[in-house]
Amino acid sequence: MRRSQLVDAATTDRVLTIPNALSLLRLLLVPVFAVLIVAEQDGWALLVLAVSGLTDWLDGYLARRWQQISRVGQLLDPAADRLYILSTLLGLAWRDLIPWWLVALIVSRDVLLALTMPVLARHGYGPLPVHFLGKAATFNLLYAFPLILLGEWPGLVGDVARPLGWAFAWWGTGLYWWAGLLYLRQMRLLLAGTRVGEPA
Repeated sequence: MRRSQLVDAATTDRVLTIPNALSLLRLLLVPVFAVLIVAEQDGWALLVLAVSGLTDWLDGYLARRWQQISRVGQLLDPAADRLYILSTLLGLAWRDLIPWWLVALIVSRDVLLALTMPVLARHGYGPLPVHFLGKAATFNLLYAFPLILLGEWPGLVGDVARPLGWAFAWWGTGLYWWAGLLYLRQMRLLLAGTRVGEPA
């Protein structure tokens, strides 16, 4: 299986599409969100997250409906997810709302997978398809940290949000690493097949 077989046949090389513009908007909002968290403007930070979540759903919906699924969009969308997770992690750790070791645990998984990219490229492959466990892990983490942030609010809202946030965080972290290990296994099998019977 070559790189061209790892990309859905319905994808295009178009860059200037509305779904891609929405993904770019999500990326541009990442530093805004990071500044708001550090400045403890939690209400505005949660509003930016809500807008980001809406555009995330909308760009995927429009890309499928208008047949504008693009390779650029397939890169922008997960990049935006990871940047939101990273900025939330750093902001919450800076405010001592989560431990730094949790930041290291989650970031080290992404660093490990990033190190596989040159290996894949050397054998003629691009990024491997995202596993459904990876999507589930990202979903959990994208809900976890806003809920932990909301857990700082006084009263019933904070009391309910805090345990929910940590539940999502632990499940998300576990699934994140599980998906990462499956990705490494997929890469190993792919490269073994290349060495045995396929041209590099």
